[in-house]
Amino acid sequence: MSAITDVVPAPRARGGIGGSVRDSLVVAKRNLIRMTRIPEMVIFGLIQPIMFVVLFSYVFGGSVNIGGTTDAGAYREFLMAGIFAQTVTFATAGAGAGIADDMHKGLIDRFRSLPMARGAVLTGRTLADLVQTTLTVVVLAIVALLVGWRIHNGLPKMLGAFALLLLLGYAFSWIGALIGLSVRTPEAATSGGLIWLFPVTFVSNAFVNTSGMTAWLRHIAEWNPFSATVQACRTLFGNPGVVDSSAWPMQHPVWASLLWSILIIVVFRTLAVRKYRSATA
Repeated sequence: MSAITDVVPAPRARGGIGGSVRDSLVVAKRNLIRMTRIPEMVIFGLIQPIMFVVLFSYVFGGSVNIGGTTDAGAYREFLMAGIFAQTVTFATAGAGAGIADDMHKGLIDRFRSLPMARGAVLTGRTLADLVQTTLTVVVLAIVALLVGWRIHNGLPKMLGAFALLLLLGYAFSWIGALIGLSVRTPEAATSGGLIWLFPVTFVSNAFVNTSGMTAWLRHIAEWNPFSATVQACRTLFGNPGVVDSSAWPMQHPVWASLLWSILIIVVFRTLAVRKYRSATA
């Protein structure tokens, strides 16, 4: 008497772009619900940039020459584009830590066993981080207005500047995703996500004018993707401190910011999804 064995086929992901989008939105919703249940994540994410605004505004305001003046108000307007950009990029550490935590708990392995698009877990996570970053930027803009920051070029250009900022933050979150998949613990992901961000944000035009840097350092700063977004935001906001430079990203900052962000997304999303397929807890 022969035994009859039922063979259960492995779950298959729903094909097509529509299925991938639906899966990504489901994962994004899951992460957003998780954030609401851990409100301290959002609160601490808001406190840090607010502290940067207040400290930099009142500690360095009046001591840095911006556009031929050391007026504290001019420095505050110069500063805000850099603070906005720093805030959206520092969210990278949170993205990496969140994915590393899911890896550590075995959730990534469970997701991979489900019939869902391979990149949906990472896309959903980065979309949820984008929502949180947007909330942080809104609160930060309100605080900036209270300390004297102003927009001089109208609503459409202001919205364009914020769109570039959020696109940069989304691009950098894919770097965080790759880091989160490459380390063993959330603590390592947080440390790894911050170590490289400090030179990226400080070797730039965010907090000081690059004209005072040595030639080789200025060249690095002006071709920094972070600097392109900061320059674009100052141009669109109408804030002081727009650098007069022969470097292409500084002459065409809006296009440079857009191209840099798209390039980072394409490269690091590809690497992160490839890493996701083989990563183990």
